[in-house]
Amino acid sequence: MSLADFFSQMFGSPLYIVVALILAIGIGAYVWGLLLRKEDRQRQVIGTAVAVAAPLLLLLVLAGLWGTNILQNWPVLSLVTFLPLLGVIILLGLPKDRTHWFQWVALLVSFFPLGLSIAIWLGLGDASVMQFEEAAVWIQPIGVAYHLGVDGISVPMIFLTALLTTLATLYSFIIKDRPKEYFAFLLLLEMAMVGVFVSLNFFLFYIFWELSLVPMYFLIGLWGAPPRQEGKMVRGGPYAAIKFFIYTLAGSVGILLAILAIYFSVQGKVPPLTVNAAGVITSYGPFDIKGLTEWVANGNQIFTGVVGAALAFWAMFIGFAIKVPSFPFHTWLPDAHVDAPTAGSVILAGVLLKLGAYGLIRILFPLFPAEFQKFAPIIVILAAISIVYGALVAMAQWDLKKLIAYSSVNHMGYVTLGIAVAAIGGATLESRAIALSGTVLQMFNHGIITGALFFLVGVIYERVHTRDLHVYGGLRRLTPVYAGIWGVTCFASLGLPGLAGFVSEFMVFRGSFGAALEMAGQHFALLGPGWVLALVAISTLGIVLGAAFILWTIQRMLFGTAKEKFEELHEHGHLFDMDLREILTLAPLLVLMLAIGVYPGFIVDTINAAVTALLK
Repeated sequence: MSLADFFSQMFGSPLYIVVALILAIGIGAYVWGLLLRKEDRQRQVIGTAVAVAAPLLLLLVLAGLWGTNILQNWPVLSLVTFLPLLGVIILLGLPKDRTHWFQWVALLVSFFPLGLSIAIWLGLGDASVMQFEEAAVWIQPIGVAYHLGVDGISVPMIFLTALLTTLATLYSFIIKDRPKEYFAFLLLLEMAMVGVFVSLNFFLFYIFWELSLVPMYFLIGLWGAPPRQEGKMVRGGPYAAIKFFIYTLAGSVGILLAILAIYFSVQGKVPPLTVNAAGVITSYGPFDIKGLTEWVANGNQIFTGVVGAALAFWAMFIGFAIKVPSFPFHTWLPDAHVDAPTAGSVILAGVLLKLGAYGLIRILFPLFPAEFQKFAPIIVILAAISIVYGALVAMAQWDLKKLIAYSSVNHMGYVTLGIAVAAIGGATLESRAIALSGTVLQMFNHGIITGALFFLVGVIYERVHTRDLHVYGGLRRLTPVYAGIWGVTCFASLGLPGLAGFVSEFMVFRGSFGAALEMAGQHFALLGPGWVLALVAISTLGIVLGAAFILWTIQRMLFGTAKEKFEELHEHGHLFDMDLREILTLAPLLVLMLAIGVYPGFIVDTINAAVTALLK
């Protein structure tokens, strides 16, 4: 590109310049009003000028490089992935004595991935094929390319990640202990999670997958609950962080071994990473997820041996199932949730669990179709156990956080059930597509609903400093706004019609029952005819049990007479209703619960297009 072309693109669109100027002025006003207002006049002027000039210049330079058509020409997936990393660098460069800057800078940075994720969703187009692809040779000797792309499955997950990160940042303004490091880890975690959803190369996918462990480990270990003695064990944030890291790292080793097995198995069968004379990649090599998916869809098999295929399948399945988590790989989850800080619990339940389910759908489902079909009955059994067991154990809990943690085992069981049923052959494409579309929607809905529940637990815990349901009661009178939001969120969790949870659970069971009825006469290698139908029917008990423990929790918290301790806290001004920051944190999640419950088409259509293409 010549210098003349660069400047022509930079100043070629008056509309772009106006929008860039408005955005830069908005950033400048944000910085002045929230960071510099209490500084001396000289620092206010210089700081505000820099806050306006830096983003304006950056936007003009980007326009000079790639033009003003952002969605078509800019590397939007790289931007939405790595902008949080830029935020981490900015945070680490801020002076330590400006502690109030950290939260506002982190919040400002989090808005940009959120805005880009919305723009990507609105500009997605055909959700059944990969969009906004970016590719470049990375490590050519071993066939590794920097390859990104999104479709109707990954775009809602990127939006969910960006939204929950922004809301978690806003909620975390209460953090006073090492806020610079806290917000840096939060943004680093966002980068890793988004990276998993956009990666189309195994090498890149695994880097982001592993990177997501590190910030969460520190968030739980450093800002979680302090160590406490429980019998002969010392529990707390450090214990929960180590348990979380070891469990998920063990699963990651299995995934890595399976990736290497796939790589060596397809070498010589698929074309290596090649670049033409113009520098354009013509073949992405054996590490490419999209290329391998298309190669398998054309009738090829990654493994010729039955044993090798089965070992690779189960190594990868267990690695992803630990993250979901599915029974019996769930035991790390309650400790991690109970001892994590509120924002950590929100991100853990809202996004990190979805990484495992996303891996099952994006990688295991299309690359091991024969193995998934063969072993799907076992996975259906695990899903049914997760659904019923998770609800029963949640019903037995008196710790509010642990109750919601086990409810996640219950709700993510629906996700595993939908994936397993969709993998079994013999059913119509319609039933399998409904089940898998309901699964992806359940992933999204669980993120917004359970994320909201953990926010609400944090809100009340900050006031009463206990999660023991024995001492709760009467909050409807003491904190009416909190009680109303808690009630709506709980009803969404139990699947009340008109709210988001109902739609996804209905779709999972409509697709699962439809597929099971269509396969009722089939003999599977591991189960007799009708067993899948029976397991799906047993799984519906999770709905009843889930409603039971949710209604019990609502009654225990909101109704009855407030305990003496709560009355005293209320009289002394310690137990008060939700403030503006807390309401703003919950409001977007409540809007989404209602919007999806009333008109789910805006998200279901996007998901269904990608799911149908995947199944075909």
